[in-house]
Amino acid sequence: MKIEKYISLIEKELLPQIHLSTNRPFDPIIVNNRSNSWKTIGSGNYAGVFSHDSYPERVVKVYGRSPEELKKEIEVYKTLGDHGAFSSLYEHGETYLVLKKLDGITLFNAVVNGIQIPESVIEDIDQGLEYARSVGLNPFDVHGKNVVMFEGKGYIVDVSDFYKEGYCRKWDDLKRAYYKIYKPFLYKYHPSIPFYIVDGIRKGYRVYRKVKKK
Repeated sequence: MKIEKYISLIEKELLPQIHLSTNRPFDPIIVNNRSNSWKTIGSGNYAGVFSHDSYPERVVKVYGRSPEELKKEIEVYKTLGDHGAFSSLYEHGETYLVLKKLDGITLFNAVVNGIQIPESVIEDIDQGLEYARSVGLNPFDVHGKNVVMFEGKGYIVDVSDFYKEGYCRKWDDLKRAYYKIYKPFLYKYHPSIPFYIVDGIRKGYRVYRKVKKK
């Protein structure tokens, strides 16, 4: 499918059929998708992500708020260029980005489902983040829900905060937990762990970091 036809599908079949909202200013986006041809494959703090069967190698990230963040994400992708650990930006409109689809399962869901996370995934992410630093970006808000693995390789699926300043320790803390807890105690006989336990750990970590910061 030519990119012009794909853009037409976005603007005529996707955008008019979705509604993105949030209950509170800092809550994640809630997606109401009434389209018969576009699938919702994820959502985050600013946007929903959608795919179309006729072009499975691409996804559309539609911003539901903070359009200035979209402009910053465009610049981040332009700075990253073409690197194997990240998606690529194909096109963009006033409220959306067209990105290369990254297949895989998040590290968060891998833990929930009892799927082994090989060390090569952690190393791939580290190399990708080091590359981002080398081109002047600041890897920010990298955590188990926006890092995926596929066939033993690791990928970062959300770079929207890489323009921010300061030190974000989420990835370093996750990596420390991987080597001190996950690898020696869980990796070999990896049991599935109920979602509420893993999510509870995630929320507890956020509270701990907020208290620690104060």
